[in-house]
This record gives sequence, C-alpha cells and structure tokens, in this order.
Amino acid sequence: TPMDGADLLILWAASTTTRSGDIPQPEYDEEGNVTNQDEIDAAGAEAPNWGTYPTPDYALDLVKEVPEVDGKSMTLVYDSPYTDWQYVGDDTEINISAHGTMQLAFPGEYDDDAQAAKDAFVKAVQENDQETLVAFADQYREGYNFTNMPSEPQKTLSNGPYVITNLVENQYVTLTARDDYTWGPAPHYETITVKFIADPQAQVDAINNGDVDVAAGQPTVDLLQQLEGMDGVEYASSLEGTYEHIDLQVANGGVFDPATYGGDAETAKLIRQAFLLTVPRQEIVDKLIVPLADDATVRESNIFLPGSDGYNTAVGETGIDFYDTSDPEANIEKAKELLAQAGVENPEVRILTAQSNNRRQQELQLITQAAESAGFTIVDASAENWSSVLSTQPSSYDAALFGWNSTSLAVGESCPNYQETGVNNFYGWSSDRIEELCTELGQTVDADRQTEILVEIEKISYEEAWGLPIFQFPGVVAWSDQVTGVEPGFLSPSFFWNASSWAPAAE
Repeated sequence: TPMDGADLLILWAASTTTRSGDIPQPEYDEEGNVTNQDEIDAAGAEAPNWGTYPTPDYALDLVKEVPEVDGKSMTLVYDSPYTDWQYVGDDTEINISAHGTMQLAFPGEYDDDAQAAKDAFVKAVQENDQETLVAFADQYREGYNFTNMPSEPQKTLSNGPYVITNLVENQYVTLTARDDYTWGPAPHYETITVKFIADPQAQVDAINNGDVDVAAGQPTVDLLQQLEGMDGVEYASSLEGTYEHIDLQVANGGVFDPATYGGDAETAKLIRQAFLLTVPRQEIVDKLIVPLADDATVRESNIFLPGSDGYNTAVGETGIDFYDTSDPEANIEKAKELLAQAGVENPEVRILTAQSNNRRQQELQLITQAAESAGFTIVDASAENWSSVLSTQPSSYDAALFGWNSTSLAVGESCPNYQETGVNNFYGWSSDRIEELCTELGQTVDADRQTEILVEIEKISYEEAWGLPIFQFPGVVAWSDQVTGVEPGFLSPSFFWNASSWAPAAE
C-alpha cells in the first residue's frame, strides 16, 4: 500500500502533547531495571504512550490543530514559528505505516483492508479517540522493537527500495529489493546482507577474506596500513558527522554529584573541573587522530561543527579556554589545586566506554595516566553493551567517553542533550536558563540570535563542567573493487546513504 498522508500523520500524533498522555519517564536501578514500570503502564493504559515524550510548545507541539491530510500530503500550520520546520518529515522520521500499525493493534479487524485501517487511524487522531490511540501508540512504541525476524509482515513494511527479509540477532539482517519501488532510483543489487561486526579488526579481516564487500568504521594507523596492502580493496578516509566527547554524571550519587558532599554543589563542580582539566585532548588528537588525518585538531565546541558559522564565536565566548590544551602540565597543576580547594583526596572516577573499540581503549589509557597524575583514581568501567549502560545504568559510571552522531543540520538538534528531560541527557544535567533558551531557540528564525542562544547554552555547560568535546571523527570506508558507487557520507547513515546506487563492477 503506497505511503500517504495517513502515514505522515503518525509523526504529528507522536510528537504533540495534544495526542500524548502524561507518561512518567523511566527510572532505573543499578542493574538498569525500570523501577517505575507499574506507574508507566497505568498512565499508558489511560492515554497514548508513544515513548516519545514530546516537549510542550516545541517542534510539532507548536502545531495545535490537527493537520489536514489530503492524499499523499499533510499540511502543518504552526501557531508560532518553528526554527527547524524544514527538517520535519525526513526519511529518518517517516518509517512506520499507519495501516500496518492499526493491523497490529487490532488483529483481524483490518487485515484485508489497508485503506480502512488508514481511515480509522486518521479518524482516531482527528477525534482524539483515546481508546484507539492507546492501542496504536503501544504498537508504535513496542511493536517494531524486534531482534529476530518477526512473523507479522506488517513489522517489516518499508517506504524505501529495500525490505527486511531475514534477521538474526547479533549476526545479520538481509535486505531484499522491492519489485514495486518506483519513487526513487532502482537498486542494482537484489539483496544486501548487513553483518553485525563490532570489532574494527574483524571488519578488516572480513573484507580481506571476501566475507563482506563493504565495511566502515573507526580507523587506526594499523588498520589503514592493512587496507593499503590489500589486493582488490579500495578505501576512502574522510571526516564523519560524529565527534568524540566526554560527559560527566552529576546526579548518580557518584564523585561528581553534589549529593555525595551533602548537597555542596561547589565542591562537586570543583572536582568536575579538575577532572576535565586532566583530559589530555591534545595528546589524544596527536597520538591517535593526526596519524590518520594530518590536519586534525582538537574540537573546541560541543554544538558547532568546526568550520561552520558560529564555531569561532563559540570558541571565543563559551569559556572553553578554561580547558585550554596548549599546556597540559599546567592543567594538571591546576587540577591538583582544585582538588585541594575541594578538600577531596584521590576521588574515584568510573569511566564508561566501548570495551571492544581499540581507539577508545587507547583514549582511556591516556586519560587514566593524566588523571591519576593529578590525584584521581580511575576505574575502567568499559562494557560491550556500553550504549545500553549509558542510558539505563547511570549509577554504574561517572564519566562516559563516546561519540555523538549528527543526523541532520537542524539548529535545535543540540537541545535534547542539555534539557533536563532531553532524550540524550542521561546525566542529571539541569539548568532553568537552558530550558528558557531552548524554548526561545525553537521559535527563533533569526540566524544571529540562534547563534547567540547556542553559544550561551554551551557556555553554561562549561561553567557547570558537564563535559568536553575532543575531536571530529576520521572515518574510513573500504569496499571490494567488485562493487562500484560506494561513497562516504557525512551524516548518518554514513556510507549507507546511497546503497541503492551500489552496483557490480561488471554491470
């Protein structure tokens, strides 16, 4: 069934408080188990729980009236300006079908009539039919969360050139070209099998052995040297839309939490500042990144991309120069002074990062050496499932070392990292001023004012010593010379952005 306005309407319904319940955010224990599930379930039984937690008066919540749906279009009328209106409804957001979700929510009722299912959903949204929307939202939130091939065909419906035809947990997913795809370039490969290989060395081995035809990841000098020596393998190195950074937990009862010091916020901040001063950002770049990209530099903004409008302003006005990298020995001495001022000896910091990522482990070693020279005790809290630990087990780590992946050029993309209930704020960061600024940013179309707001947000983050940027990712994509059309992509999904253009070399 072709995609139409009913499918677009899901985006609005799941992104507005007018069609969402007041659902509590999940709370977790030390093992990552949700401790308030009964409360969440009770709220979700009474009102739709999309799992999206829309922010009041932000983004699509600024569209108060039900959008008009007509054929393949949906018309949004904003009550007030929205900064990133032009990015609403991109490919990453429109990927679930209205009729398929209705069929999952009401088994047997719409199985033979996709149009009736679409019409019923549109009517439920228009009339705010809570009973229907609760069932629909439950499937939207949970129905597509599968790790093996589902038996229900609705769960693998696609609006792109490929559809999932097989999936084995932690092994691979098979994509098969659709016969009815006419709204974009026809793919050249009938099937693409995506194998899940976390270890960069194993990826290189797989492409060398012919087990895979395309691979991408975080390079090291050794891996690049291996690729250079391979026959029949081409590769390209380029910067990616991901940047390395380190974030600190401030509400987990750990070393950076004021509660640890009887609510003394100043003591906790002094310790955070001291730790961030020890992070050897320049050494990390010089030893791990420059050999891969000789013009690499330390990234000095968490919000602005190097070279973009606003980056130089941010570097000059956010206060990141407090963590200046030009004199690491002076930084260590300053860190010692701050620890002495805080009156805390040998504070213990648990650092979470990817256990199987060689470059991250090298970064961790450099950070450990520098921090311990200033008087910190560093505990390696690396984990294979680090991303799950990051969001569900905040009490198990004090600092997180990983990369943020840019998925769009939206101005407001950074706010969810800093707002108290932001989907990317796993650390207890909280600032009334940032809440005000993000609300203003969401409705500001003046580019100069947007920059001013973002600079102030970032300035607050450094004043609070919440975290630091380290470097822009150098990436590498390698492919067999039997495949043509592979091109690196800056934003997510990286090299996979033009998979439909890949073709056999002989074709």
